[in-house]
Amino acid sequence: MNSVVSLFCGCGGVDLGTLGGFNFNKRKYEPHPCKLVYACDIDQKAVDSHKLNFGSEGAVCADICEVDERDIPECDILTGGFPCQSFSTVNPTKDPFDDRANLYKQMVRIVKAKQPKVFVAENVKGMMTLHKGTIFKRVITSFEEAGYKTFYSLLNAADYGVPQKRERVIIVGIRKDIWEQRGDFIFPAKTNDGNWVPLSVAVPELAIKEKKYYFSERAVQGMKNAKNNMKRGLAQNLDEPCLTVTSHLAKVSLNSRDPVLLVDPKKELYRRFTPLEAARIQSFPDDFVFAGTETTAYKQIGNAIPPVLFWHITDAIVKYLGE
Repeated sequence: MNSVVSLFCGCGGVDLGTLGGFNFNKRKYEPHPCKLVYACDIDQKAVDSHKLNFGSEGAVCADICEVDERDIPECDILTGGFPCQSFSTVNPTKDPFDDRANLYKQMVRIVKAKQPKVFVAENVKGMMTLHKGTIFKRVITSFEEAGYKTFYSLLNAADYGVPQKRERVIIVGIRKDIWEQRGDFIFPAKTNDGNWVPLSVAVPELAIKEKKYYFSERAVQGMKNAKNNMKRGLAQNLDEPCLTVTSHLAKVSLNSRDPVLLVDPKKELYRRFTPLEAARIQSFPDDFVFAGTETTAYKQIGNAIPPVLFWHITDAIVKYLGE
């Protein structure tokens, strides 16, 4: 059984994928020989959701910068999707050298102290290209200096059965003594290459009764009157995967790059996703519970790593370790 430490755990998308034993889109994702021994996040509502789904023991609400590595259990696998806003290509005001960008150093600190067999880090694809790749190289070098052989790949969640086009860079670090014994790590093969799961899996019907999810006539007119300098009203095709959902789903706008639904073209009826639909787009099973209000649930969902994608990553790691 592999003991697992989860940093920046959020509501638990990574941890659900790591542990397995859940259903999505009529498929059973089998349990992995993994046990979660510690999970940490700074967002109290996300930690509350984590406890609702994984039990009250283990998950703690804390700033990773203030967590003493001695308080973290020894582990075989360490995971962490460190905050990515500073590396996003969507945000033009980002500062790639701000405090959030440096949180990867906290993960390096704990990896160096705990020396797990494997670590997995996740971030947006923009991190690979910012400043001509110098930031990404710095991150990789830091992990390698901690005693690891690193492997990285840009994965699209849609290629693994998630009804969403969500590209993320995944860094897998193998402790050098294990790498010398077992060789290079191979990322999981695409399961849905050319056969993407459609959005209709998450949104079975366009029209719903709840008026609060519909955009007002004023919002529609505002979109139509806006200067044509960016994509707006990005209505999604139910026969294709959704565009990437984000943490500001509660404030989704027609004057933005946010994906929306066009319920009736003639009446110009647009709506946003419900929390359940958004969770399904991220490949959460319907029985996953989110603590707090709809607004906090949207934030947790948008910040999460798709469980189905991470299940495949963990599956490759477990097979690599030979257990």
